[in-house]
Amino acid sequence: MYLVGAAHANKTEARSLLEQLTVSGARLVTDADVLQELLHRYVAIQRRDAIQAAFDALLGVVDEVFPIECEDVNRAKAIVHARSSLSARDAIHLAVMQRYGVKEILSFDRAFDSVPEIERIGT
Repeated sequence: MYLVGAAHANKTEARSLLEQLTVSGARLVTDADVLQELLHRYVAIQRRDAIQAAFDALLGVVDEVFPIECEDVNRAKAIVHARSSLSARDAIHLAVMQRYGVKEILSFDRAFDSVPEIERIGT
């Protein structure tokens, strides 16, 4: 959201981190829930006109979008029971990361710091 949204304190750092990752040749992935979050947010704030640009921006920088499957939702359910610090959405992202073996996440959400097997990139 910080990359494509309105001015925010994390916007500059998000852009800088993304540039560093891109220059380093890092493989960038996301999951379908991130697209759903963009869609939800722009509809909620009555900015339907910005949806396509937000999708284009995200899809223009990632190498792959992972689907959300039933097994991910079931794993997320177990995660929220085991880790009270994570939201349902965080748990979905973590479940997908676990399924695909992703060990790093570009996020300003400090709740991911409670997951020892994940390295959070961002302040």
